[in-house]
Amino acid sequence: MPADPSRRSFLIATAALAAASGPLAEGAARAAARTPKVLVIGLDGALLGRIRDADAPNLDSLMASGLTSASSLYSNPLAPTLSGPGWSTIITGVWPDKHLVKDNAFTGNAFARYPDFLTRIETAKPALSTYAVASWAPVTTTVFSSKVDTRVSTPSAEYDTGTTSRAVAELRGGNRDAVFVHLDNIDHVGHSDGAASSQYLAAIHDADAQVGQIVAAVRARPTYASEDWLIMITTDHGHTDAGGHGGSSAPERETFLIATGGGITAGSIRHDIKMPDVAVSALAHLGIPVDPSWNLDGRPLQQPAPDAFDTLRTRLVTRVDEIGIGASILGFTHTPPTGWSVDNGAMGTGGVEEWRGWSFTTDEFWTASERGQGRENNIRARNVFAVADGDEWVDKSYSGTFDSTLVTPSWPVEGGSTAVLRYTTYYRQEAPQKGEVLVAYDNGTPVPVKTYTADTSSRAESITLQVPTGATTARIRVRYTGGNNWFWTVDAVSLTAS
Repeated sequence: MPADPSRRSFLIATAALAAASGPLAEGAARAAARTPKVLVIGLDGALLGRIRDADAPNLDSLMASGLTSASSLYSNPLAPTLSGPGWSTIITGVWPDKHLVKDNAFTGNAFARYPDFLTRIETAKPALSTYAVASWAPVTTTVFSSKVDTRVSTPSAEYDTGTTSRAVAELRGGNRDAVFVHLDNIDHVGHSDGAASSQYLAAIHDADAQVGQIVAAVRARPTYASEDWLIMITTDHGHTDAGGHGGSSAPERETFLIATGGGITAGSIRHDIKMPDVAVSALAHLGIPVDPSWNLDGRPLQQPAPDAFDTLRTRLVTRVDEIGIGASILGFTHTPPTGWSVDNGAMGTGGVEEWRGWSFTTDEFWTASERGQGRENNIRARNVFAVADGDEWVDKSYSGTFDSTLVTPSWPVEGGSTAVLRYTTYYRQEAPQKGEVLVAYDNGTPVPVKTYTADTSSRAESITLQVPTGATTARIRVRYTGGNNWFWTVDAVSLTAS
């Protein structure tokens, strides 16, 4: 293992962070004069809710001093909620449909195309020093590549105690620039005793103490005052109350990110962060720009992207007809964002209130309406998104058909030029259902630019539009027609000059 922990890291420009929008920008600018470093700690199989229930003062302190974001995973057929797909997603910055890990054997993985973030650091800035240590050996033998300066698979007899002591030694006495630490015992106890057990809480307490030792080692560094540490704590999957994971239930799909340092606002709560963001946030903090050709799914947490649908989170209400959804969950609204509208002039009557026409909802709420039908794999939508769900709408007495159109504001365009329409989408098809994206210039007749009549996995769409000469505005319409069929989601809609 070609370790060189004594190497001095170089000052890294963080202009990209300073330019980021939102409250992180000021803190990032202040940190620009310090040496950026990254620590990622993985707590295998940990549930955020149980961390809050447990005696976990160190994790509580990190949440108070930084941000906390609950998130959710995919499910089959994309991938089961297992450690292999979970850690691969976190470490590579892409979802399972790209890294191709479906189980804990890693068969057929695409790590050559989508390497781990420490390998990307070594490729972009080989002078930086990288280190990974794990209690579950595949993390360091398979997910992280041999380009990482040092990879340590802790002997099983030492387990998390050995992983912690190694991490502490490196962080206190070495000069690593990016460190990944994997602790396993919470998952082990989840399997043996279940997430609802006192033993699971005790395992969280023990892991919390180990996190405390690791973070204390960072803060005890003689050079700490001249360093800007971004510390991120995350997990690969959740657990059922009885113990186990791999399925599509909400507890099994739960994940989270706790992050502090790097100019993050203390005590902040975010709803827009996803698992692939960990890797990309580490790269951004170290001043490594993400090349679009890498085709990563993550985005830097330091650079939140404003989205019109996300402004609706405070307007979300509880269930009406969906009695299978928890009564306290705030999760849907029919009220569109400012400037947007929903045309239900041709919409049928009756049906399930939550899904009558285009609705605005969250993963937590929408997936709870019906498990195991693929809703869990709407992976590229974030926070609040728009959904047209004919399958759920017909679960109550109704008449007519589902015919609803989501309409954007009137956006400025330049006649005779091109513009690019971008959005993320996920579409499940059953005839006679149809999805149409249409554009109208200067309030003229809408013209189709994209039609969906076949299953379309979660993806980011980009459509180049030829703006007619003399046109000054464009309005996009997203129309779903069908009945007792399936669904369509849309998020992050934008129209910009090409």
